[in-house]
Amino acid sequence: MGFYKRYRDTFLVVLLLSVPFFFLRASISRPEEMNGLDRALLRVATPVQWFAGALARQSSRLVSEYVYLLDIRKDNDRLSREVLTLRNDVRQLRQVSVENERLKKLLGLKESMSVDTVSGVVSTKGTTEYFRIAHLVVDPGEIPVQKNMPVVSLDGVVGVVRRIEGDAATVSLVSDAGFGVDVVSSRTGARGFIRGTGDDAHYRADVELVQRSDELEVGDLLVTSGHGCRFPRGLPVAVVSSIKKKNFGSYQSVEARPTVDFSRLEEVLIIVGGVKDCRAAKGSR
Repeated sequence: MGFYKRYRDTFLVVLLLSVPFFFLRASISRPEEMNGLDRALLRVATPVQWFAGALARQSSRLVSEYVYLLDIRKDNDRLSREVLTLRNDVRQLRQVSVENERLKKLLGLKESMSVDTVSGVVSTKGTTEYFRIAHLVVDPGEIPVQKNMPVVSLDGVVGVVRRIEGDAATVSLVSDAGFGVDVVSSRTGARGFIRGTGDDAHYRADVELVQRSDELEVGDLLVTSGHGCRFPRGLPVAVVSSIKKKNFGSYQSVEARPTVDFSRLEEVLIIVGGVKDCRAAKGSR
Protein backbone atom coordinates (compact mmCIF):
# COMPACT_ATOMS: atom_id res chain seq x y z
CA MET A 1 0.00 0.00 0.00
CA GLY A 2 2.85 2.36 0.82
CA PHE A 3 4.48 1.58 -2.54
CA TYR A 4 1.21 2.36 -4.41
CA LYS A 5 0.76 5.68 -2.68
CA ARG A 6 4.36 6.57 -3.35
CA TYR A 7 4.24 6.00 -7.12
CA ARG A 8 0.53 6.78 -7.79
CA ASP A 9 1.00 10.42 -8.64
CA THR A 10 4.00 9.67 -10.85
CA PHE A 11 2.04 7.03 -12.74
CA LEU A 12 -0.91 9.37 -13.35
CA VAL A 13 1.37 12.13 -14.65
CA VAL A 14 3.12 9.75 -17.06
CA LEU A 15 -0.24 8.40 -18.26
CA LEU A 16 -1.75 11.87 -18.84
CA LEU A 17 1.33 12.95 -20.77
CA SER A 18 1.58 9.81 -22.85
CA VAL A 19 -2.06 9.78 -24.05
CA PRO A 20 -1.82 13.13 -25.89
CA PHE A 21 1.56 12.04 -27.23
CA PHE A 22 0.16 8.91 -28.83
CA PHE A 23 -2.84 10.83 -30.26
CA LEU A 24 -0.48 13.45 -31.69
CA ARG A 25 1.83 10.81 -33.10
CA ALA A 26 -1.09 9.01 -34.75
CA SER A 27 -2.49 12.22 -36.29
CA ILE A 28 0.84 13.27 -37.90
CA SER A 29 1.89 9.86 -39.12
CA ARG A 30 1.66 8.93 -42.78
CA PRO A 31 -1.17 6.54 -43.57
CA GLU A 32 1.21 3.87 -44.95
CA GLU A 33 3.35 4.04 -41.79
CA MET A 34 0.48 3.75 -39.28
CA ASN A 35 0.32 0.61 -37.19
CA GLY A 36 -2.71 -0.92 -35.53
CA LEU A 37 -2.38 1.25 -32.40
CA ASP A 38 -2.25 4.44 -34.47
CA ARG A 39 -5.32 3.47 -36.43
CA ALA A 40 -7.18 2.60 -33.22
CA LEU A 41 -6.22 5.94 -31.70
CA LEU A 42 -7.44 7.81 -34.79
CA ARG A 43 -10.78 6.01 -34.66
CA VAL A 44 -11.15 7.09 -31.05
CA ALA A 45 -9.88 10.62 -31.65
CA THR A 46 -12.03 11.40 -34.71
CA PRO A 47 -15.40 11.67 -32.91
CA VAL A 48 -13.71 13.45 -30.03
CA GLN A 49 -12.17 15.98 -32.39
CA TRP A 50 -15.48 16.44 -34.21
CA PHE A 51 -17.30 16.95 -30.91
CA ALA A 52 -14.63 19.36 -29.69
CA GLY A 53 -14.80 21.29 -32.97
CA ALA A 54 -18.58 21.43 -32.89
CA LEU A 55 -18.50 22.56 -29.27
CA ALA A 56 -15.98 25.26 -30.13
CA ARG A 57 -18.04 26.47 -33.09
CA GLN A 58 -21.23 26.54 -31.00
CA SER A 59 -19.46 28.36 -28.18
CA SER A 60 -18.06 30.87 -30.67
CA ARG A 61 -21.52 31.42 -32.16
CA LEU A 62 -23.09 31.90 -28.74
CA VAL A 63 -20.42 34.37 -27.73
CA SER A 64 -20.85 36.27 -31.00
CA GLU A 65 -24.62 36.38 -30.59
CA TYR A 66 -24.25 37.51 -26.97
CA VAL A 67 -21.92 40.34 -27.99
CA TYR A 68 -24.27 41.20 -30.86
CA LEU A 69 -27.25 41.28 -28.52
CA LEU A 70 -25.34 43.51 -26.12
CA ASP A 71 -24.63 45.92 -28.97
CA ILE A 72 -28.30 45.83 -30.03
CA ARG A 73 -29.40 46.53 -26.48
CA LYS A 74 -27.06 49.51 -26.27
CA ASP A 75 -28.40 50.77 -29.60
CA ASN A 76 -31.99 50.25 -28.42
CA ASP A 77 -31.33 52.16 -25.21
CA ARG A 78 -29.75 55.00 -27.18
CA LEU A 79 -32.59 55.06 -29.70
CA SER A 80 -35.19 54.98 -26.90
CA ARG A 81 -33.58 58.02 -25.30
CA GLU A 82 -33.51 59.80 -28.63
CA VAL A 83 -37.18 58.95 -29.27
CA LEU A 84 -38.17 60.33 -25.85
CA THR A 85 -36.20 63.49 -26.53
CA LEU A 86 -37.81 63.91 -29.96
CA ARG A 87 -41.29 63.30 -28.55
CA ASN A 88 -40.69 65.92 -25.90
CA ASP A 89 -39.46 68.35 -28.56
CA VAL A 90 -42.54 67.64 -30.71
CA ARG A 91 -44.82 68.14 -27.70
CA GLN A 92 -43.18 71.47 -26.91
CA LEU A 93 -43.37 72.56 -30.55
CA ARG A 94 -47.07 71.69 -30.62
CA GLN A 95 -47.64 73.74 -27.48
CA VAL A 96 -45.77 76.67 -28.98
CA SER A 97 -47.73 76.28 -32.22
CA VAL A 98 -51.06 76.23 -30.37
CA GLU A 99 -50.04 79.25 -28.31
CA ASN A 100 -48.90 81.14 -31.40
CA GLU A 101 -52.16 80.34 -33.18
CA ARG A 102 -54.15 81.50 -30.16
CA LEU A 103 -52.18 84.74 -29.92
CA LYS A 104 -52.56 85.27 -33.66
CA LYS A 105 -56.33 84.94 -33.36
CA LEU A 106 -56.34 87.26 -30.33
CA LEU A 107 -54.41 89.84 -32.34
CA GLY A 108 -56.93 89.44 -35.14
CA LEU A 109 -59.77 90.04 -32.68
CA LYS A 110 -58.02 93.10 -31.33
CA GLU A 111 -57.57 94.55 -34.82
CA SER A 112 -61.16 93.78 -35.80
CA MET A 113 -62.74 95.53 -32.81
CA SER A 114 -63.72 99.18 -33.17
CA VAL A 115 -62.45 100.02 -29.67
CA ASP A 116 -59.09 100.53 -28.03
CA THR A 117 -57.87 97.46 -26.11
CA VAL A 118 -54.84 96.26 -24.19
CA SER A 119 -53.70 92.67 -23.86
CA GLY A 120 -53.58 90.97 -20.50
CA VAL A 121 -52.22 87.65 -19.25
CA VAL A 122 -54.19 85.65 -16.69
CA SER A 123 -51.83 85.20 -13.73
CA THR A 124 -54.19 83.79 -11.08
CA LYS A 125 -57.52 81.97 -11.04
CA GLY A 126 -59.49 82.15 -7.81
CA THR A 127 -61.83 79.21 -7.16
CA THR A 128 -64.88 78.48 -5.06
CA GLU A 129 -65.23 75.49 -2.75
CA TYR A 130 -66.75 73.62 -5.71
CA PHE A 131 -63.65 74.34 -7.84
CA ARG A 132 -65.53 76.77 -10.06
CA ILE A 133 -63.44 79.71 -11.20
CA ALA A 134 -64.70 82.62 -9.10
CA HIS A 135 -62.50 85.41 -10.51
CA LEU A 136 -59.37 86.05 -12.57
CA VAL A 137 -56.32 88.16 -11.83
CA VAL A 138 -54.93 89.71 -15.02
CA ASP A 139 -51.58 91.36 -15.63
CA PRO A 140 -52.10 94.12 -18.24
CA GLY A 141 -48.44 95.07 -18.37
CA GLU A 142 -47.45 98.70 -17.95
CA ILE A 143 -50.69 100.11 -19.36
CA PRO A 144 -53.02 101.31 -16.54
CA VAL A 145 -56.58 100.05 -16.44
CA GLN A 146 -59.58 101.17 -14.45
CA LYS A 147 -62.43 99.59 -12.54
CA ASN A 148 -65.47 98.44 -14.57
CA MET A 149 -63.51 98.17 -17.84
CA PRO A 150 -64.89 95.31 -20.00
CA VAL A 151 -62.78 92.17 -20.51
CA VAL A 152 -63.15 89.88 -23.53
CA SER A 153 -61.42 86.86 -25.07
CA LEU A 154 -61.50 84.83 -28.28
CA ASP A 155 -64.61 82.98 -27.06
CA GLY A 156 -66.51 86.07 -26.04
CA VAL A 157 -67.21 88.25 -23.03
CA VAL A 158 -65.23 87.38 -19.89
CA GLY A 159 -66.48 90.01 -17.44
CA VAL A 160 -65.43 93.39 -16.07
CA VAL A 161 -62.54 94.68 -13.97
CA ARG A 162 -63.71 94.58 -10.38
CA ARG A 163 -60.71 96.14 -8.61
CA ILE A 164 -57.10 97.22 -9.18
CA GLU A 165 -54.30 96.09 -6.90
CA GLY A 166 -50.90 97.40 -7.95
CA ASP A 167 -50.19 96.24 -11.50
CA ALA A 168 -52.86 93.50 -11.41
CA ALA A 169 -56.57 93.68 -12.15
CA THR A 170 -59.14 91.36 -10.60
CA VAL A 171 -61.88 90.46 -13.09
CA SER A 172 -65.40 89.37 -12.14
CA LEU A 173 -67.01 86.92 -14.55
CA VAL A 174 -70.19 86.79 -16.59
CA SER A 175 -71.62 84.25 -14.13
CA ASP A 176 -70.82 86.37 -11.04
CA ALA A 177 -73.54 88.23 -9.17
CA GLY A 178 -73.56 91.88 -10.12
CA PHE A 179 -72.57 91.37 -13.74
CA GLY A 180 -75.07 92.43 -16.38
CA VAL A 181 -75.09 93.14 -20.11
CA ASP A 182 -77.73 93.68 -22.77
CA VAL A 183 -77.84 90.86 -25.36
CA VAL A 184 -79.67 89.70 -28.47
CA SER A 185 -80.13 86.27 -30.01
CA SER A 186 -77.83 85.88 -33.01
CA ARG A 187 -80.52 83.74 -34.69
CA THR A 188 -83.73 85.68 -34.16
CA GLY A 189 -82.71 89.05 -32.71
CA ALA A 190 -84.75 88.46 -29.52
CA ARG A 191 -83.59 90.88 -26.81
CA GLY A 192 -82.76 90.22 -23.18
CA PHE A 193 -80.49 91.20 -20.32
CA ILE A 194 -77.97 88.69 -18.95
CA ARG A 195 -77.34 88.82 -15.21
CA GLY A 196 -74.91 86.55 -13.37
CA THR A 197 -76.40 84.36 -10.65
CA GLY A 198 -73.30 84.01 -8.46
CA ASP A 199 -73.79 80.23 -8.19
CA ASP A 200 -70.65 78.82 -6.55
CA ALA A 201 -71.06 75.41 -8.17
CA HIS A 202 -72.01 76.26 -11.77
CA TYR A 203 -71.32 78.83 -14.46
CA ARG A 204 -74.85 80.14 -14.86
CA ALA A 205 -76.63 83.34 -15.75
CA ASP A 206 -80.25 84.42 -16.00
CA VAL A 207 -81.57 86.07 -19.14
CA GLU A 208 -84.09 88.65 -18.01
CA LEU A 209 -86.67 90.73 -19.88
CA VAL A 210 -87.18 88.22 -22.71
CA GLN A 211 -90.68 88.82 -24.10
CA ARG A 212 -93.03 85.82 -24.15
CA SER A 213 -93.63 86.48 -27.82
CA ASP A 214 -89.92 86.38 -28.71
CA GLU A 215 -88.66 83.23 -30.41
CA LEU A 216 -85.84 81.65 -28.45
CA GLU A 217 -84.54 78.05 -28.28
CA VAL A 218 -82.09 76.07 -26.20
CA GLY A 219 -78.67 76.37 -27.86
CA ASP A 220 -79.25 79.88 -29.22
CA LEU A 221 -76.17 82.10 -29.03
CA LEU A 222 -76.64 85.40 -27.21
CA VAL A 223 -74.35 88.26 -28.24
CA THR A 224 -73.86 91.79 -27.00
CA SER A 225 -76.27 94.32 -28.42
CA GLY A 226 -73.99 97.32 -27.93
CA HIS A 227 -76.61 98.99 -25.76
CA GLY A 228 -75.14 100.65 -22.67
CA CYS A 229 -71.82 101.74 -24.20
CA ARG A 230 -69.80 99.07 -22.41
CA PHE A 231 -69.28 96.23 -24.89
CA PRO A 232 -69.19 96.48 -28.70
CA ARG A 233 -72.00 94.77 -30.56
CA GLY A 234 -71.77 91.14 -31.66
CA LEU A 235 -69.53 89.64 -28.96
CA PRO A 236 -70.62 86.16 -27.77
CA VAL A 237 -71.79 86.16 -24.16
CA ALA A 238 -73.71 82.96 -23.41
CA VAL A 239 -75.67 80.05 -24.86
CA VAL A 240 -79.28 79.42 -23.84
CA SER A 241 -79.43 76.31 -21.63
CA SER A 242 -83.09 76.26 -20.53
CA ILE A 243 -86.38 78.03 -21.25
CA LYS A 244 -89.56 78.07 -19.19
CA LYS A 245 -92.58 79.99 -20.47
CA LYS A 246 -94.81 81.05 -17.62
CA ASN A 247 -98.58 80.87 -17.77
CA PHE A 248 -98.79 84.49 -16.79
CA GLY A 249 -96.62 87.59 -17.07
CA SER A 250 -94.90 89.27 -19.97
CA TYR A 251 -91.52 87.52 -19.87
CA GLN A 252 -90.00 84.07 -20.31
CA SER A 253 -87.76 82.44 -17.71
CA VAL A 254 -84.43 81.78 -19.48
CA GLU A 255 -81.09 80.47 -18.23
CA ALA A 256 -77.77 80.52 -20.10
CA ARG A 257 -74.19 79.38 -19.70
CA PRO A 258 -71.18 81.57 -20.62
CA THR A 259 -69.39 80.88 -23.90
CA VAL A 260 -65.94 81.33 -22.31
CA ASP A 261 -64.22 78.38 -20.64
CA PHE A 262 -62.72 80.28 -17.70
CA SER A 263 -60.66 77.31 -16.52
CA ARG A 264 -58.65 77.32 -19.79
CA LEU A 265 -58.40 81.06 -20.23
CA GLU A 266 -54.82 82.35 -20.62
CA GLU A 267 -55.00 85.70 -22.44
CA VAL A 268 -57.64 88.44 -22.52
CA LEU A 269 -58.27 91.86 -24.01
CA ILE A 270 -59.27 94.76 -21.78
CA ILE A 271 -61.37 97.43 -23.49
CA VAL A 272 -59.93 100.80 -22.48
CA GLY A 273 -61.72 102.99 -25.06
CA GLY A 274 -65.37 103.84 -25.51
CA VAL A 275 -67.69 102.12 -27.99
CA LYS A 276 -67.71 104.25 -31.15
CA ASP A 277 -71.19 103.23 -32.30
CA CYS A 278 -72.71 103.70 -28.85
CA ARG A 279 -75.30 106.23 -29.96
CA ALA A 280 -76.68 103.96 -32.68
CA ALA A 281 -76.77 101.08 -30.23
CA LYS A 282 -78.78 103.10 -27.78
CA GLY A 283 -81.43 103.87 -30.28
CA SER A 284 -81.82 100.34 -31.49
CA ARG A 285 -83.77 99.01 -28.51
